[in-house]
Amino acid sequence: MFVQAIPGVDALAIDGGIVRIRAVMPQDRDRLTELYRRSSPESLRMRFFALPGERAIAAEVDRLCRPPAPAEHGAVLAETAGQLAGVASYEAGGGGSGAEFAVFVADGQRDRGIGTLLLEHLRTVAGAAGVTELRGDVLPTNAAMLQVAADLTGRAGSRTDDAVLAVDLPTEVSEEELGAADARDRVAARASLRPLLEPRSVAVVGAGRTPGGIGHETLRSLIRYGFTGPVHPVNPQATEICGLPAYPSLSALPEPVDLAVVAVPASAVVDTIRDAAAAGVRAAVVLTSGLGESGAAGRQVQRELVEVARTHGIRLVGPNCIGLLNSNPQVRLAATFAPVLPPAGGLAVASQSGAVGIALLEHAERAGCGLSSFVSLGNKADVSGNDLIAYWHDDPATRAVALYLESFGNPRRFARLVRGLARRKPVLAVKSGRSRAGVRAGASHTAAAAAPDSTVDALFAQAGVIRLETLGDLMDTARLLTDQPLPAGDRLAVIGNAGGVNVLAADAADGAKLRVGSLSPALRERLRAVLTPLAGDDNPLDLGAGASPAALADAVRVVAASGEVDSVLLVIAATRANDVPAMLDAVAPVLDDAPGLTAAVVVLGLADPPATMGSRRTPVFDLPERAVRAIGGAAWYADWLRQPAGAVPPRVAGAGRGRELVRAALATGPGWQPYDRIAEVLGSYGIPVVPARLVATVAEAVTAAEGFGYPVALKAADPDLVHKSDVGGVALRLGGPDQVRAAYPAVAAATGTAGPVLVQPMAHGQLELVAGVVHDPQFGSLVMVGLGGVHTDLLGDRSLRPTPVTDLDAGRMWRSLRAAPLLTGYRGAPPVDTAALEELLCRLGQLAEDLPEVAELDLNPVLVGPTGVTVVDAKLRLAPVGAEPNRVLRYLRSAG
Repeated sequence: MFVQAIPGVDALAIDGGIVRIRAVMPQDRDRLTELYRRSSPESLRMRFFALPGERAIAAEVDRLCRPPAPAEHGAVLAETAGQLAGVASYEAGGGGSGAEFAVFVADGQRDRGIGTLLLEHLRTVAGAAGVTELRGDVLPTNAAMLQVAADLTGRAGSRTDDAVLAVDLPTEVSEEELGAADARDRVAARASLRPLLEPRSVAVVGAGRTPGGIGHETLRSLIRYGFTGPVHPVNPQATEICGLPAYPSLSALPEPVDLAVVAVPASAVVDTIRDAAAAGVRAAVVLTSGLGESGAAGRQVQRELVEVARTHGIRLVGPNCIGLLNSNPQVRLAATFAPVLPPAGGLAVASQSGAVGIALLEHAERAGCGLSSFVSLGNKADVSGNDLIAYWHDDPATRAVALYLESFGNPRRFARLVRGLARRKPVLAVKSGRSRAGVRAGASHTAAAAAPDSTVDALFAQAGVIRLETLGDLMDTARLLTDQPLPAGDRLAVIGNAGGVNVLAADAADGAKLRVGSLSPALRERLRAVLTPLAGDDNPLDLGAGASPAALADAVRVVAASGEVDSVLLVIAATRANDVPAMLDAVAPVLDDAPGLTAAVVVLGLADPPATMGSRRTPVFDLPERAVRAIGGAAWYADWLRQPAGAVPPRVAGAGRGRELVRAALATGPGWQPYDRIAEVLGSYGIPVVPARLVATVAEAVTAAEGFGYPVALKAADPDLVHKSDVGGVALRLGGPDQVRAAYPAVAAATGTAGPVLVQPMAHGQLELVAGVVHDPQFGSLVMVGLGGVHTDLLGDRSLRPTPVTDLDAGRMWRSLRAAPLLTGYRGAPPVDTAALEELLCRLGQLAEDLPEVAELDLNPVLVGPTGVTVVDAKLRLAPVGAEPNRVLRYLRSAG
């Protein structure tokens, strides 16, 4: 059995058909009743342990159709071809955090994975509602249900009680289980996309008779590129197009086809897909525009298109795309009207924009960068970047993946899938929307830090995605990564005959986080032995304008063999007195003999320079900055690969109390929470805060201060205040009752009303940090740490990580701060307790995962010192989490 999650939709494909998993609704009552009535006595006995009568069935249907209340009960169903295929539910009554579950699959739908998918979905829903364990009674003879539980997790326990087996299924999903699910995902994705990217036959619907039309040009592209299977034009007004017999419809074809390329008017697209379904088509590329991108009417047509495709198990690329390409010699598929088709190679490309896709194809062709495949995603109505990431994971022809993204369908799943892919092959991305125009303002420091672009940076950094700013950088870095070895480190040697350009390359290296360090005396001595007296002997190595091919080759050979550099950049400027082709020919075999050394070449002044050099296809660039940025991207990725993934720390005992507190707080309404409740929630995760007392009068403030002992702090207790100090809402280091009395009126009036005041004992630390959590509706929860106090907004020195936060993530977060030296003993100061800081960040990560209702949590300041970490002040806003998109699961039987 293979299971694949597909983001953004609520359906799954099974054996070529579509199954939808969704919440049970009251209007499902009649269909649920019929589901049980049509089932065999044996099936009913397995579910109810006896044959139920009409009254028992009615009671069960009533239970399933109650209004949703996730903390108490939940129910989901599966439907296919208009029929119910199964239903699953849980009941959390009786206190505690466990719930009883039940699963029922219709006769005729067994052994297809529906029970597993229902229970997996139910497990996710229950876990999000705070249920920690699902429990169910199963007859020992119900081997199918026992296997379903075993398929989901190796941690499912069972107990024997009065001739039944009690199955216990934890709702928390381990990393190992996620990995196993992702592996099933990848196998299923490859199988589901094979008719799309590896079809045995293709039909072009809407292939016109005259050149210039999209359908006609796509048909010509298929023929010219050499598709290895039959190609059928479909046009009711023609009998022959491009020398091939034409047919009036897909249903009229002499044989079924795997892939239909659709280039008909928007009004005819849905009927075309219906015809495709009737003809047995398994995949479609919809080139037609004017659907989801063109207003409400177009979006409705696109929804209908997707519904028809999913009902009949058709995978669909587009609409509003320029098509796709697969250079595999066994396929040779160019189902696209793009004007340029690059050579075959190791780079796979996905572009959400057709125009950007054309630019990438043109750049690849001009630079000699070969492609394994290319997919224009268009509106992403069905097939998404996540699907392609899963497909390319095990594609032997793909050595690197390049993505142009405008949006994420499911960022959390993207992060998990792309992290697995990046461990096997490089992933590069350009994500549009970097400008400040897209930044949303937050009501806390943490929310303000988690602007969309910062969040994408954090997601990419955690997942190992090389983020580039421009399409040119994307293709430059891809050229290097598809054919060159990864750098073993950040040491770069610049060797050439153009001193000024060498210096520019060294300057660019600093921005690319590469080191152009001095060579050792021994290496410089070896260089002097093979070079002329006029040549330099240090890095950058200037050989002089008159350097011969032999001198260049000797210099590269000595440096490459030294072990002192990880990458080498050759800079060759053409003059009337040198022979650039001869220089390239001389150095190419030297680099071929150094297979572990990353290399790039810059050629200046040559009218028609080659795209690559030598058998190792060393890329040739026209400017040093482009080459250096490409090497820098490769070095960053190589460094990420060398770092261990880390592990999520053990769960904090008592964290369940936090769930209860949040649930109770939301029952009285969302919003900013009082300090005492914040302290309780944080305390349940082992995050202590400085104690405080809420007071309403000067006398109460003095009494509280006497109880704590001086010095104390007074703070305005209005939870809506972000910058208390800016409005006079903070008074610090008050050393006696007279100072408390004097400071109280201004602090109480800071919000414009005589509001309550918090009294706290003064806390001490070496450095102020800020930490927190923000929940993004698209990306999920993120954890932040940064330089705190009044410096938070001024300097913007902070680091973000999506959850889950591993032990190593926590260390990387504070080390990435510009202020990190202040934590490790700057100018003789003692180092702070960074282990305690990392523990705080990990606990915030667990809190964020457990409590998505935490919309904003701001800990500021967090005082750090040699003896630990102290949270001085905290703000917390709770909000109900919007209904998460239903997980979409795709099941396909294995070929075996």
